[in-house]
Amino acid sequence: MSTTPEPAAPSTESAASASAGQSDKLDRSVIVTGLVIVAGMIMVVLDTTIVNVALDSLSTELDATLSTTQWVVTGYMLAVAMVIPITGWAMDRFGTKPTWITALTLFVLGSALCATAWNIESLVGFRILQGLGGGMLLPAGQAMIVRAAGPHRMGRAMAILGVPMLLGPVFGPMLGGFLVEYTSWHWIFIVNLPVGALAIALAVWKLPAADGLTDAGRLDLRGLALLSGSFAALLYGLSQASSHGGFGDPDVYGWLIGGGVGLVLYAGHSLTRGTASIIDVRLFANRLFSSGSVAVFLVAVGLFGGMLLLPLYYQTVRGEGALNAGLLLAPQGLGAIVAMIIGGRLTDRIGAGYVVPVGVLIALVGTYPFTQITDDTSYVWLSIALFVRGMGLGAVMMPTISSAYAKLPKDKVSRAAPTISAIQQIGGSLGGALLVTALTSHLTGLMSDQGIQGSGAGGADQLSSIPADAMAVIGPLLADSFGFAFWVAFGLTAAILIPAMALPRHWGGRPETAEPADPSAAAAAAL
Repeated sequence: MSTTPEPAAPSTESAASASAGQSDKLDRSVIVTGLVIVAGMIMVVLDTTIVNVALDSLSTELDATLSTTQWVVTGYMLAVAMVIPITGWAMDRFGTKPTWITALTLFVLGSALCATAWNIESLVGFRILQGLGGGMLLPAGQAMIVRAAGPHRMGRAMAILGVPMLLGPVFGPMLGGFLVEYTSWHWIFIVNLPVGALAIALAVWKLPAADGLTDAGRLDLRGLALLSGSFAALLYGLSQASSHGGFGDPDVYGWLIGGGVGLVLYAGHSLTRGTASIIDVRLFANRLFSSGSVAVFLVAVGLFGGMLLLPLYYQTVRGEGALNAGLLLAPQGLGAIVAMIIGGRLTDRIGAGYVVPVGVLIALVGTYPFTQITDDTSYVWLSIALFVRGMGLGAVMMPTISSAYAKLPKDKVSRAAPTISAIQQIGGSLGGALLVTALTSHLTGLMSDQGIQGSGAGGADQLSSIPADAMAVIGPLLADSFGFAFWVAFGLTAAILIPAMALPRHWGGRPETAEPADPSAAAAAAL
């Protein structure tokens, strides 16, 4: 018998840590992948806000009513909702790189066709094509960055992905306002073409060709119809709630009920089919994924809903144009950048469970001044508050998303990413609808108390219908209503603290690695 002791086999945890330690920093391949994704996503996020700014111009130039022109936004949104569920299956079947390039191509082609539109009907049709491409980009981008970074670098990698998601709503109105004021409406779509061409070229050149294809199986057509239809019904109902200023109209709650029933039917379908369903609802059995998903939803409701109020305040109460309103929102983007850089590193080091609660508190500090807002509040004071609020946004959003993926095996990521994307879309729309409803309901009550007759319009239409010569009287009431709506945003933001308590923590160490998909692999590693 040999007396030479054999070296002890490393434990699963130490082996994982050693493996992770070889690439603890973001290496060149992860950074390049992140930048390629940002190049594509920034175009899509900017386009959404640019088009919103240009609706009045489109209505005038194409000789259409504003309600008809609104379908330029609604049609795009519904296309996004319908294509999100199929993205995971497409990535498994064809690979993330081909799926990403196809999505970019559809978006760029749709942009080119939008610029040639000859009437409002053709523009809506081309926007739907654009939405089919844009809807695939967010889940595909998340899946690629998760696979490239791994769990121990997720926070920093997701911080890269957060750049277009947070800066787009800030700088989109600026660019949109400039294009609308100094060029024709066609340029709001033409501007996408060079950016899109660059994004496609970078993807072809830099993204790895092999990305671990899995057996996607046959496309779950019944599940796709149920899930896409449910998402579309929910988002349409929420958009109607924003327009009507409430949830009591049959055109609102009918769609919402239909969407909710569809999701329940899909859950039963998915439990029956298991992994063969378009998105396996059993993913929510993973504690971190479910708590992360709830946190992502509340972040979208509270923080992104609040982002809708800010440009509305500057444009309706203070009379600023889209360009100036965008410039006034810039401090929020700067604060978000600072927080994302710091927050990404801290998330990888100590976990989202420590970072997110602090970020929520910072966001609450930055939101409180807006609850006290008037029609002449200092722009300097508002800019400082926006910078602080942006820091809260940056410290909350990407850590919550990264925690949802923290313990998912790589082969589950492609089906999880569309789920997170859909949750973000629905949460943001719900937050916007809740806050616009709070704003307009409060304004209607104040006007009634003062004996002022309203226009009869509801929701966002009510704000746009206030005549300029009435703002001397209605302006202070409107500012007070914005303060009330921000109190609602404050409460919705505070609610993020509840799921944040369940997010992962690991003081001074590396986060736990994803559990192996094959239980036998875990047993072998422990021997």
